[in-house]
Amino acid sequence: MTNSSQEKGPLLEVSGLSVDYGLKGVSSRAIDRVSFALRAGEAVGLVGESGSGKTTTAMAIAGLLSSNARVSEGEVRYRGERLPIDDDAAMRPHRWSETSVVFQGAMNALNPVHRIIKQIAEPCMLKLGMSRGEATARARELLELVGIPADRGSAYPHELSGGMRQRVMIAMALACRPSIVIGDEPTTALDVITQAQILKLLGELRSRLNLALILITHDLSVVAEACDRVMIMYSGRIVEDGTVAEIFARPKHPYTRLLIDSIPNPASGKKMIRPIPGDPPNLVNRPSGCAFHPRCPSAMGVCATEVPSLDKFGRGRVACHLHRSSQEDKVAVHA
Repeated sequence: MTNSSQEKGPLLEVSGLSVDYGLKGVSSRAIDRVSFALRAGEAVGLVGESGSGKTTTAMAIAGLLSSNARVSEGEVRYRGERLPIDDDAAMRPHRWSETSVVFQGAMNALNPVHRIIKQIAEPCMLKLGMSRGEATARARELLELVGIPADRGSAYPHELSGGMRQRVMIAMALACRPSIVIGDEPTTALDVITQAQILKLLGELRSRLNLALILITHDLSVVAEACDRVMIMYSGRIVEDGTVAEIFARPKHPYTRLLIDSIPNPASGKKMIRPIPGDPPNLVNRPSGCAFHPRCPSAMGVCATEVPSLDKFGRGRVACHLHRSSQEDKVAVHA
């Protein structure tokens, strides 16, 4: 982590953020009172199964929620100032200037009928007020920065490999010099070698530009490679938050332990994937209490009736009655 990441106060503060989706008259809560802070230069991974709320959290922060979604509670602050994430017009000056997004699936995100240099230059003209010539020069610099020869800027997206298209997406995200970059599963569609190259590139850019990074993924091995901290999400809530080293060495939430156990590790002789039993919950009809209790091997009676709060535990946070009970027992023993 760079020295700048030790600046006073967080770069980004997310406080009690909740988002509801409406579909055919039915409202479902996609994320529920999510809170965390992000410092300059820090890389945080958002991890969980599909439907856990990772992308909704990120899109809410960037003010890019779909039309059937609304922020029902909470707020997001950037350098202490509240972001108007629920107002599209008011949020426009902040997008790409303060927070930008590297979307999943570059072929779908890039315009197929425009050359890539034009697509990178466009936000420079719109957001930074550059002339076409200045924006084109900036685009060429950005292509070189992400490892693409500037003369490849004349190519159309379909003329580039998947890895190069993803590098173009990163260049576009950096066009207006943001402080925070959100990567929405930016390596999912890539082969293992290209994925490693993209993760290395993100790490180099983070160090060079002092970027804060929010990396959305379902792959803990990606987090281990690219992040300082990891937040585990389940059913729209953060259930564990800690440093990558702490989470991998001493996972506290049963869901986190099962996620780690599901990763094959040939070096230790564990080559088989061990799936987590059961299915993720239906967000329209969440289980009572802790949403993970129907699948949890350590569930207790209280887990079915009370939602555990996300409390500080050691150097991280965990939302689990198992640890609350352990702490209460320790207090009772020493009373």
